Amino acid sequence: MPETRRRAYVRGGAFAAAYRPLRDGPVDALLTATAAAHPQRIAVADGLRHLTFAQLDAAASAAAAMLRREVGTGAVVAVASGLSIDFAVAYYAVLRSGNVVAPINPLLREPDLAHNLGVARVRAAFADRTLGQRLASIRDGLPELIRLFGFDLLRELADDPAAAGAAEPAGEPEPQRAADPDGIASVLFTSGTTGVAKAVALTHRNLTANAVQTVRAHRISAGSTCLNHVSTYQAMHVNSAVLAGATQVLCADPDLTRSFVLANGYRATHYYSLPARLNRLASDPRLAGLRFTTVRAVGSGGSALSPLAAHHLADRLGVAVFQGYGLAETAPLVTSATPEDPAPGTVGRPVPGTECRIVDPDTGVVVGAQDPGEVQVRGPQVMVGYLAADGGVEPAGGGWFATGDIGRLDARGRLVLLDRRKDLFKRDNWLVSPIALEQRLARHGAVLDCAVVDLPDEISGAVPHALLVLRDGVEPGTVRAILDWANIRAPYYEHIADATVLDAIPRSANGKIQRRSLRDLLVARRRAA
Repeated sequence: MPETRRRAYVRGGAFAAAYRPLRDGPVDALLTATAAAHPQRIAVADGLRHLTFAQLDAAASAAAAMLRREVGTGAVVAVASGLSIDFAVAYYAVLRSGNVVAPINPLLREPDLAHNLGVARVRAAFADRTLGQRLASIRDGLPELIRLFGFDLLRELADDPAAAGAAEPAGEPEPQRAADPDGIASVLFTSGTTGVAKAVALTHRNLTANAVQTVRAHRISAGSTCLNHVSTYQAMHVNSAVLAGATQVLCADPDLTRSFVLANGYRATHYYSLPARLNRLASDPRLAGLRFTTVRAVGSGGSALSPLAAHHLADRLGVAVFQGYGLAETAPLVTSATPEDPAPGTVGRPVPGTECRIVDPDTGVVVGAQDPGEVQVRGPQVMVGYLAADGGVEPAGGGWFATGDIGRLDARGRLVLLDRRKDLFKRDNWLVSPIALEQRLARHGAVLDCAVVDLPDEISGAVPHALLVLRDGVEPGTVRAILDWANIRAPYYEHIADATVLDAIPRSANGKIQRRSLRDLLVARRRAA
């Protein structure tokens, strides 16, 4: 590209040659290799129990044998779990059994769970007792879901791989598994502009390449210990740590002080948390009494982290605070700042093997250096496509992937995110669809018309705000009851914080809601109040 220096385009570095052989095999080969190299090193711990790499590998193999016997191969198997050791066992077990793993958000309500399981044609699912009961309640509408497995079984297998009759019969060889790096390994779910979740198809190559990219960008090694203080376990974290031979410590307790105790107790080198939690921590009076003893870097991603909060935390804690950026369609990481160059306010440069460019949203032409436009990316981690209704894959088309986000590249090639081209936004680390919330509100008998926009929030990044047109005779005092009715039917991150009653919803000539204008108007009113 002859105009690289004058155009909004940047390329990440090359892959480490030492990792190339691993990228040509199945994802669970990462665990096989590390278990052989570091069998007694702790792979994952939560403060109450832990598994070494050898134990994690053995438990995954035993559970895989059980899955092959009970479910077969070539199926999609869901894993619905919060931040739990059980996720790691189930995740690799599904892959090792020759099936496709589909991590499910355990906070979803039954209609969304049913949609996701249905669109992916899930044949079996791992879940804890509570979620298992919720899945059982919708099972009649999911004829392809033939088995539900509890996590108690996985814990038995972790303690004794031959437990629960899961071992292969004596003398029977393990079935040959396909090791095609371009075969589908995982399905992730994301929301489209219609509010309907799409099923993203990721290959073994997508996932192993992104593990390499994350290890390189975050400076993770066999001597690292990563404390995860996030809400759900993500494949990026488990695969990168396993690839590097690093220990993962999971803190499911939302209390910040508990996460610091675990980080210091396990001598963590990396601390991962959500932007919303870090934003809160920056203004928490307890911050003055919190210290890291071994943590060298704090990593975050998924939504906006205030640059002021990042600077404040870095000064108070004496460590680098950096952000990354990615999407379900990119497995997920595409850009990341680094501990050496945290650059608050940016999400860093493209990870190794990745290209990023900024284009005019209407023409697709690369814009000038530092000019805003739509972010497009290209690399080995980009999905092959979305699952189609017939069970096949709708190809992504190759080449550049349009993220739908608006951003610019700064003078040093670091990505600065400015807005979302699509209507979707993130609250805490969760994607929210305004259209889905509008569809929910519209079902209330008192609502004649409605619109939902995202309003900036220092803690959560953004929160939903509703604009309501009430039916004749409905009193404005009914608004709180309407919101309560809608919120009880949604996970917390889709809860509508407040509402404004209007006579009519402003729309464009073709009937579309002009969200950006509405949001700007509400923000201006808030500032003037």
